[in-house]
Amino acid sequence: MKTKEISEIIDLAWDDQASFETILKQTGITEAGVIRIMRQNLKPASFRLWRKRVSGRKTKHEKLLRPLKSI
Repeated sequence: MKTKEISEIIDLAWDDQASFETILKQTGITEAGVIRIMRQNLKPASFRLWRKRVSGRKTKHEKLLRPLKSI
């Protein structure tokens, strides 16, 4: 994978509005793949910060976001 592609995936992963499903559609990388890329390319403290930020975040998972849209 090229550095530019990795950079784009990291940017999408940090974006609060880009769900893992959106990342999968745009890049073909699964949530587990995104996590692996983030772990390999971020400093340990940055990776922990990112994981804390996205864990349970409704905007990162379309399944969690959809019920909110119907309200």
